[in-house]
Amino acid sequence: MATELKTEKEITVEEKLKALFELQKAVSQIDEIKILRGELPLEVQDLEDEIIGLNTRLENFETEIAEIVATIASKKIEIEESRMKIAKYKEQQDNVRNNREYDNLSKEIEFQSLEIELCEKRIREFTAAQETKSSEQKITAEHLAERKLDLEQKKGELNEIVSETKQEEERLREHAKEIEFLIEPRLLTAFKRIRKNARNGLAVVYVQRDACGGCFNKIPAQRQLDIRLRKKIIVCEYCGRILVDQELAGIVVPVSED
Repeated sequence: MATELKTEKEITVEEKLKALFELQKAVSQIDEIKILRGELPLEVQDLEDEIIGLNTRLENFETEIAEIVATIASKKIEIEESRMKIAKYKEQQDNVRNNREYDNLSKEIEFQSLEIELCEKRIREFTAAQETKSSEQKITAEHLAERKLDLEQKKGELNEIVSETKQEEERLREHAKEIEFLIEPRLLTAFKRIRKNARNGLAVVYVQRDACGGCFNKIPAQRQLDIRLRKKIIVCEYCGRILVDQELAGIVVPVSED
């Protein structure tokens, strides 16, 4: 534990700034790889979600159509039962003993006839519903087939880009992890917070023409001197990014001729 604390104390501000800038370069290169992939990962995810939804919709159509078919079959059975009852009532009418019995049987025959008409009406309605559902099912199946082709194409494009950049990305991620071990947790947390809030992901920038390389606001002369001395970590008072001088960033500054 004492050795770790000693090692941390021995790391100078300049070394911390160099580590932060190297980390920034590594994560920026990873960002560039992600930009190269563009919106493909999101498009693939959207297509996969859409395909799941279409499959669920097809399953629902199958269930609904099966229920309609069963209902139509049930109504046909009810019609046959009503016809059998009518035939039975008509036969009984031939053997009635009085008008009252005849009238009662006539009412039963009329009721069963109405039941047949109602069932036939329901069958027509359910048949129309079945045709509509079948048509929608067909359209959905065609849409699903198209989306599967789109997904296959998008995955192919994404896999091609990933295969081309996978090794480089893994190398950069390992390099970034190695650098992170050199940076104290408090400073690393600040770096990640700044980077998250920065639109372009830049948490560490170098001074360009006396201005912040992130927001391009002018930096006072004394502050520029402090940045070049590398005795303390200085952030831009406008955008909050960590500032380093061009020499530390490896930028060759041309010598002006008098």
